[in-house]
Amino acid sequence: QVHLVESGGVVVHPGGSLTPSCAASGFTDFTFSDYAMNWYRQAPGRQREFVAAITRAGDNTIYGDSVKGRFTIYRDNAKNEMYLQMNSLKLEDTGVYYCNAVRGSRRSWGQGTQVTVSS
Repeated sequence: QVHLVESGGVVVHPGGSLTPSCAASGFTDFTFSDYAMNWYRQAPGRQREFVAAITRAGDNTIYGDSVKGRFTIYRDNAKNEMYLQMNSLKLEDTGVYYCNAVRGSRRSWGQGTQVTVSS
């Protein structure tokens, strides 16, 4: 079971920037570079929402409509880490941000990091 730990969530003003990270460990049969990675978020009272995804090698990315052009997902396979660069933050970006590792039917989730955008 892959162990994921998110960090870097803080309180930030609208228009600000933030780059939370996701550290992965606990690999047995595979390595970090064998897993596609995703970011999701969940705002209070709402369902978990897809934010961004990145392929195993980091050569392709996709984004949810609400964050396109503002967020950038990237990874460092040598460090077993993934990041989410968040620019031009809006009030509606507030939520708990989760990282997710996927390989076939194997899926692992972190505990989440709270991002609060507030004036």
